[in-house]
Amino acid sequence: MRLSLLASGSKGNSLFMETGACRLLIDAGLSGRETIARLSSIGVDAATLDGILITHEHTDHIRGVGALARRLKLPVLGSARTLQAARHVIGRVDYVEFEPGAPFVFKGVSIDPFPVTHDACDPVGYRIESGEGGIGFATDLGIATRLTHDKLKGCRALVLEFNHDERMLQDGPYPWHLKQRIRSRHGHLSNAEGAALLEELLHPGLEGVFLSHLSEVNNDPALAMASARGLVDSQNICGPDLFLGWQHQASGVFNTD
Repeated sequence: MRLSLLASGSKGNSLFMETGACRLLIDAGLSGRETIARLSSIGVDAATLDGILITHEHTDHIRGVGALARRLKLPVLGSARTLQAARHVIGRVDYVEFEPGAPFVFKGVSIDPFPVTHDACDPVGYRIESGEGGIGFATDLGIATRLTHDKLKGCRALVLEFNHDERMLQDGPYPWHLKQRIRSRHGHLSNAEGAALLEELLHPGLEGVFLSHLSEVNNDPALAMASARGLVDSQNICGPDLFLGWQHQASGVFNTD
């Protein structure tokens, strides 16, 4: 199992994931060229990818999907409603539709897309299972529902949202309506809310956690890490390793080899 956040934040998001014999991107919000460069920076040849999963149609998650899919001849997997909403950005590619709540198998791995709360037409998180264990992915969600908790339990690695520090958002430069959107049930999780979700999901077999979608304006990586580190250190378990997602470079790599 190998994971790295190639980019994370309001200007572009993408996760590289390798499990078993399958290599996937979850979202591709950078340009195709930059995504390929970020993959190369972690020792991955983009030509070895098997597909691109998308979570929702916002541009910071799909900007590079079309270029990558056409250049590398990759299928693009998403819910029917999300793919319909994203077609004007992605263009002509090989689309594979799924239904949220209906697990399916792709390239030997089980993919379980589950609904999350965000201001998009049909946003999903993912639980991906292989012989190496489970990977849970949940970013861009205003609240962590009971379904989110249930889907992410027992994973070996997690990618969770730590979008903003509540005080920085309150005192920051964003207009009031945008602050309200971020705080809403269809916005983004704060550091405190991300840590609360992580607390529910901690177990002895959890080995790696990525803190994702940090706002460059309304968050500080040190504050996000302190929220997660403080929680982990307060528990009587070993680990997990914590990784920060960055906007302008790939994160560290979680590797079980």
